[in-house]
Amino acid sequence: MEGVTAVPSPRSEPAGLSRTGRTSLAAALPSGALGAAVALLATRQEWSEGTATVAGGAFPLTAKGSDVTGVPAALAVVGLAALVAVFAVRRAGRLAVSAVLALSGAGTVAAALLGASDSTALDEKAAQASGDASATVGALSHTAWPYVAAAGGLLLLVAGLLALRYGRLWPAMSGRYERGGAPRPRRTAAPADPDRPEELWKALDRGEDPTGA
Repeated sequence: MEGVTAVPSPRSEPAGLSRTGRTSLAAALPSGALGAAVALLATRQEWSEGTATVAGGAFPLTAKGSDVTGVPAALAVVGLAALVAVFAVRRAGRLAVSAVLALSGAGTVAAALLGASDSTALDEKAAQASGDASATVGALSHTAWPYVAAAGGLLLLVAGLLALRYGRLWPAMSGRYERGGAPRPRRTAAPADPDRPEELWKALDRGEDPTGA
């Protein structure tokens, strides 16, 4: 019929937002949790190895990620805490926490990549082993663990970006205590039963009139 136009259902947009919120939440939670776990695990592994000359011989040296830099592990913990805190705040607070989550991921990536070629930790160990403060490590090589830590930071970054973009659609921890945005009414105490003396005493302790007069 002429003059009739299709009007979108008013329920379509909220339903779309709800699906988007669920999808983004389902992606952000495992991404952030897995990213933090991977970054923490990677910092406990061997990142570099080399040798130091001691008494005319080669002394093997190794350095874990935590020896090279403590930044990825610290930021992974901060990111994990921010991932949990996202659901405890609303509006501007959620935006700020989401930004912290994203920055934690970006910082983890940067610190891990910088540590991938760092030899400072092994140089210090070489100086201690040889007793020469100017000694440096020889035959230096690096493992893939710094890049694994960077991958964990990237997952944290993805979770933070999802929270920044779609966090307003996610539920909050306090949502189950509210209905329609208003606090639930407080339950009033039932009147004391005059046939039960213990109830009368409890009412008197609360400063109530047990007779209901």
